[in-house]
Amino acid sequence: MTCSIEQTIQFIRALYGDPEHLPLHAPQFDSDEIDLVTETIQSTFVSSVGKYVDQFEMLIKEYTQANAAVATVNGTAALHTALFLAGVKHGDLVISQSLTFVATCNAIHYLGAQPLFIDVSLTHLSLCPISLDNYLTEHAEITDQNECRHKLTGKIIRAMVPMHTFGHPADLDALVSISNKWHITLVEDAAESLGSFYKGQHTGTFGQYGCVSFNGNKIITTGGGGIILCKTSHEGTRAKHITTTAKQPHAFEFYHDEAAFNYRMPNLNAALGCAQMKKLNQFLTQKREIASQYKMFFEKTDYQFVQEPSGCHSNYWLNAIVLPDPAHKSTFLEKTNQAGVMTRPVWQLIHTLPMYSNALKGPQNNAEWLSQRLINLPSSPRNIAQ
Repeated sequence: MTCSIEQTIQFIRALYGDPEHLPLHAPQFDSDEIDLVTETIQSTFVSSVGKYVDQFEMLIKEYTQANAAVATVNGTAALHTALFLAGVKHGDLVISQSLTFVATCNAIHYLGAQPLFIDVSLTHLSLCPISLDNYLTEHAEITDQNECRHKLTGKIIRAMVPMHTFGHPADLDALVSISNKWHITLVEDAAESLGSFYKGQHTGTFGQYGCVSFNGNKIITTGGGGIILCKTSHEGTRAKHITTTAKQPHAFEFYHDEAAFNYRMPNLNAALGCAQMKKLNQFLTQKREIASQYKMFFEKTDYQFVQEPSGCHSNYWLNAIVLPDPAHKSTFLEKTNQAGVMTRPVWQLIHTLPMYSNALKGPQNNAEWLSQRLINLPSSPRNIAQ
């Protein structure tokens, strides 16, 4: 059945109670957030020293079952730090996907490394294990030092960074296997996937590190903020040290034992996060109900709703549909946004941006196909019509 854009607009408006303007993903606050943030301001401990930073880290650690969780100023800082701790050096290659937010590759660039773009899977929207293994089989080799070397350039492929796109988990079993086979450190960009699980295990806990974002448009927010999930408590201690300017603890002396980052999350942001964590399960329930409504509406239409992959439990951070053809995309975006229903296309593919246009890459057939057809829909967790 052909689904008109007008029918889609009417459905989305009804789903959210027909507001005049529907944002893509708005944060939800009430008195809990006001109380904790006000308390923090009154305490004067608004910067990186304060009880809520430790409390927020513990809440995330317990929820994800990570062995350590270290809060940072934003998700990009978390990813930059994780790649640094993974040993990424100037001149290295880091595998990622072109279908991602630009921060994924900017974090690679900050270390003087270069992204190597591999295609995505049409089911997971993340790094395609088949494309990845095929590329490595043809273009890489294992050195005597057990490092993965790109044969043409001689550069070391130090890490891989799959992104759990829109909260849908990557094919982690396959990616972990490739990581082990090729001696490439796995760092998960879990910016969008708090509350998403792969075979019962939280995203961001499969790799050596995983990085979550708490930007204003994420499922919970700290205003700005991120967190590094670590495989071991030792790595967590190291992550905390390196994000706190490598300052040695002392009552009054300032001694720093290496060049490091000033990336610790402020207490003010962490207070907001602690209040938001009380609502996470509620948000997840509401968002999955919204996704279910979208799925039923689009089920017998020529718009394909993007569903969680088999074996995965997605947070459905941003709901998405695949349009029948590229020509439909601009018309859909124009009409919905003119009607006050915010929709957006997927990001510009990173390999088409000027600063990464010369990066190494494999075929991008799936990424290019998706970029011509995929649209995000309003996905805020509350105000769903009963």
